[in-house]
Amino acid sequence: MFPENILFIKRLLGSHSPRATAALWFFATALACAADYGYTRSVTDGLIASMVTRFGADARGRLGIWTEFGRNETRRTPSSDAVPAAEGLQRINSYLNRVPYSDDIVHWRVEDYWATPAESVASNGADCEDYAIAKYFLLKELGVPLARLRMVYVRAGRSAQAHMVLAYYPRPDAEPLILDNLDDRVRLASARTDLAPVYSFNEEDVVLTTTGQRTTPQQIRAWRALLDRLNREATL
Repeated sequence: MFPENILFIKRLLGSHSPRATAALWFFATALACAADYGYTRSVTDGLIASMVTRFGADARGRLGIWTEFGRNETRRTPSSDAVPAAEGLQRINSYLNRVPYSDDIVHWRVEDYWATPAESVASNGADCEDYAIAKYFLLKELGVPLARLRMVYVRAGRSAQAHMVLAYYPRPDAEPLILDNLDDRVRLASARTDLAPVYSFNEEDVVLTTTGQRTTPQQIRAWRALLDRLNREATL
């Protein structure tokens, strides 16, 4: 389920009130505070032990496979200013889409929860924002510049269901490719006529689709909680 606080911001997007501006600025501050982690190659014994305690013995094997996948992708990535080949994006999308889908209320017993990549893999469950987060951080770890990556809040399908995908820009002015748990195929945004973007963000900014307004976010408590857990994972 898409987080309640995201929906709160969505209701403010059409408003130019000081309240709306303050909410978006608050969200941006949290994004800017994100640290640079190793999400696969730096999975430590302490982190594995913690995940085994939380999710059972099978978490060790899942994290081992995840770590090896990250190492293999690193060997395939050519440079620090990484430009993954189309097949690399496809591998990453397909691999993480194998994690079974589960609603937050079922998997985490809460209405909204943004899982760290390790939590998604170890617990063997994710929803749309968890898939997008894991793909985003893996590509970041492989050296893809933040300017090429944006998580996109969209309305999906005829029911206009709240959904999140990851957009990858081969060049700053290029049409993005979409990595989505609803579709194993990595396709150009223009081919995804079932998705209606509302806004996109990364760790640097938020862009409102309807106006092109660029702002510095924050007020997504789920994102701040995610960063807090990533910080804790880094100390294990």
